[in-house]
Amino acid sequence: MVGSVGSVAAVVGGDVNGKVEVEKREIVLGRNVHTTCLEVMEPEADDEVTGDREAYMAGVLARYRKSLVERTKHHLGYPYNLDFDYGALAQLQHFSINNLGDPFIESNYGVHSRQFEVGVLDWFARLWELEKNEYWGYITNCGTEGNLHGILVGREVFPDGILYASRDSHYSVFKAARMYRMECIKVDTLISGEIDCSDFRSKLLQNKEKPAIINVNIGTTVKGAVDDLDLVIKTLEETGFKHDRFYIHCDGALFGLMMPFVKQAPKVSFKKPIGSVSVSGHKFVGCPMPCGVQITRLEHINALSRNVEYLASRDATIMGSRNGHAPIFLWYTLNRKGYRGFQKEVQKCLRNAHFLKDRLRAAGIGAMLNELSSTVVFERPKDDDFVRRWQLACEGNIAHVVVMPNITIEKLDDFVDELIQKRSSWFRDGKMQSPCISADIGVDNCACNLHK
Repeated sequence: MVGSVGSVAAVVGGDVNGKVEVEKREIVLGRNVHTTCLEVMEPEADDEVTGDREAYMAGVLARYRKSLVERTKHHLGYPYNLDFDYGALAQLQHFSINNLGDPFIESNYGVHSRQFEVGVLDWFARLWELEKNEYWGYITNCGTEGNLHGILVGREVFPDGILYASRDSHYSVFKAARMYRMECIKVDTLISGEIDCSDFRSKLLQNKEKPAIINVNIGTTVKGAVDDLDLVIKTLEETGFKHDRFYIHCDGALFGLMMPFVKQAPKVSFKKPIGSVSVSGHKFVGCPMPCGVQITRLEHINALSRNVEYLASRDATIMGSRNGHAPIFLWYTLNRKGYRGFQKEVQKCLRNAHFLKDRLRAAGIGAMLNELSSTVVFERPKDDDFVRRWQLACEGNIAHVVVMPNITIEKLDDFVDELIQKRSSWFRDGKMQSPCISADIGVDNCACNLHK
């Protein structure tokens, strides 16, 4: 069963006279998994039947693994690094590892991995220039939890503060505003997807009586745009917001770990007046399960932290129980790659992203790549089957490919070759031309008849 909610305006083409055709495109939800779910059947007491059951389950898992191999081959639209090998950690899967409570205070539950968790947190604190005795953090269950926690800390520091976030911010930021019943003001963005600080200034001046809690994007979800942190801080200061009247959370889900290794890129650093930073661990790092890292200033955490007698510990996290395996996977990767390893992978991703952008443009396909990003934005393919095959992320008239360390030149070539072949059939009759996406990625990046 397929559902849909709402609709978006889609520019579908233009004729030889330059007239633009617009249609309404429904937001189509994915297939209902109930149609393909695997039923759980109660085992029989008979040993022979049990043996048949084991064989059945082994067959199901073998087919599932085969499908995973196939889907991994055609994975381009979501920011997951699928290039990893954690075979050495298989020996730990027999243990229920739970890091419940405060990472820095051991609880009564002894099967934990806090020593790995704090080691990982120390590594990220060094990366973002915050001393060991000045930070608090934890390994979250996902990037969204990092945003929820960072914004929660901001709300606790300024209970009457207004949350400001650009329209291109991840949906979890606006989810946080609803959950915490916070007043939230959406700020306009530039064509790049970066926050428009002139609009930000205007909205700050309209609400000078209340403190500001700001979400700064270190790589937006769709366009990979990096908000100018220094300009955001300057705008706050010039509009009369002193450092004790604002709190900045930096959402670095993907690019927060890439940007430190990009030459001439602005720094995300706690030497600047920011309150927290979060990144995802299953994206650029390549952890095989969703997780993330959240770092904040120690001075802020007392507003959240509570003693928990049941644990013989304290807790300032959102979820309480946390996956104790995730810190070990992160620790393992950080030790194997280190700063130099990540720097090489970042450079590879940026080179390959430029290759993809150039190939698309050479084929007459509108495409954009932000300067500090490996996210290539281009016209949305007409065929939903093609979108699903390559697992592209789409929004309105555009789609994107996030070039990660596992994405090779060969895979990008295959993708572009197939896209070119498909487009020749989509536009075969001449009635439909390349869509105009200038409103999404700018006139200079559009390849429609009007803007070639």
